Amino acid sequence: MSSQSKTVVGKTPATVITGFLGAGKTTLIRGLLERADGRRLALIINEFGDVGIDGDILRACGNPTCTDDDVIELANGCLCCTVADDFVPAIEKLLARPNPPEHIIIETSGLALPKPLVQAFHWPAIKSRVTVDGVIAVVDAAAAAEGRFAPDPAVLAAQREASGTVDHETPVEEVFEDQLLCADLIVVNKTDLIDADDLARVENLIRAALNRDAKLVRASHGAVDPLVLLGVGAAVEDDLANRPSHHDEEEGHDHDDFTSFVVELPPQPDPDALAASLTEVAAVHGVLRLKGFIDVPGKPMRLLVQGVGARVQTHYDRLWKAGEERRSRLVVIGETGLDHDAVRRAIAG
Repeated sequence: MSSQSKTVVGKTPATVITGFLGAGKTTLIRGLLERADGRRLALIINEFGDVGIDGDILRACGNPTCTDDDVIELANGCLCCTVADDFVPAIEKLLARPNPPEHIIIETSGLALPKPLVQAFHWPAIKSRVTVDGVIAVVDAAAAAEGRFAPDPAVLAAQREASGTVDHETPVEEVFEDQLLCADLIVVNKTDLIDADDLARVENLIRAALNRDAKLVRASHGAVDPLVLLGVGAAVEDDLANRPSHHDEEEGHDHDDFTSFVVELPPQPDPDALAASLTEVAAVHGVLRLKGFIDVPGKPMRLLVQGVGARVQTHYDRLWKAGEERRSRLVVIGETGLDHDAVRRAIAG
């Protein structure tokens, strides 16, 4: 892998992996770790919410290249908002290790804007030491086909023809487009969940949002050759003028359009019934994302719950550790206005 990397001489390459909630970023990274071929990779994981699920999933991968020391989890909101306090010190900590990483992988929150994060690579503490090799945007093809991120291009064209304008973009659409506009490579993931016509429509939607060429790669279950993802050599921090954002004119930004909370549950004896219940809750209340771990009595493994919209999946991801508290906790993310109490009651049954 390293022989084909096009890195800036003297700088450690970093890859930013972005994508909306539930796109499959963590699964993509897990695949990278499984195909690392001995290369020293380090991970910086950031989540929107008070409980870190993705970092725990990656630590459970069982891969010797992924130890606790190799994963830095920043659960303080969003990396693009906490650069000085969290992100730059995390990079410095990795570079100060006796065996520093050969490549740093940064998984952003599903609500993060990648451009402000890339701008942080101009900070004096890391500018001469790290370069952004590339920005990878992961897209949930099934969610895009459902119209989660933008209307069909034909609908937009009809609106323009009729009135000369289009409806104002939703917060979800803005985040989705900002992630695409900063990307060097777009992984159209979960293609196994849609047919060829829907896939073509999704790819047209993505291309319509772009202002420049970006390579599209199709994937299912986040399986992409590491040689495609690493070694892009884009030096993104020096190319930000070509990567517009909806927030370029703002001094900062916040995530007031979105909300997150944690639901504690008792042990759940029937995973199928839980998944069916969560599917209904997400559909009725407009939940964007559900994820967490569940204690199933009598089972030695913990149950991982992953929900994107009303699409809920479960599987056992690893054994409960000796002495580990078998807690059942779900992180719920939605747009501001989501009724926390109503969702809690609905999940609790």
